[in-house]
Amino acid sequence: MTPGAAAWQALRAVDDGRTICRRVRWAGSFGGRFVGLMGRSTLADDEGLYLPGTNGVHMFFMRFPIDCLFLSRPAPDGTQRVVGVRSRLMPWRGVVWRVPGAAGVVELPSGTLANSSIQHGDIVRFDSAG
Repeated sequence: MTPGAAAWQALRAVDDGRTICRRVRWAGSFGGRFVGLMGRSTLADDEGLYLPGTNGVHMFFMRFPIDCLFLSRPAPDGTQRVVGVRSRLMPWRGVVWRVPGAAGVVELPSGTLANSSIQHGDIVRFDSAG
């Protein structure tokens, strides 16, 4: 998927097709990546935010904990490898300075990574929401 694609995309594991998040929005602009989830009071259970071109995150000005799934650059077939996972990053305290090999991060509701059993090395793909 590219920033000009559909407003929502699902994120799925390639090996078994399990859905990690049903509605992922892209923050493709500098401003969108800079603001991210700041100012929001919550994130729905099936909602995420993808920050392409990002290899680190901070939790300053955040109001709720999140999980982060760090992804490699997309392969020619659109798949991406999970190069890092960070669970339960707490507001104002969580910082991930840099994840080697990361070319984007999906910010997810806290607990999503544990519930989906996604882990480092897995292959994922964005596709049509639904």
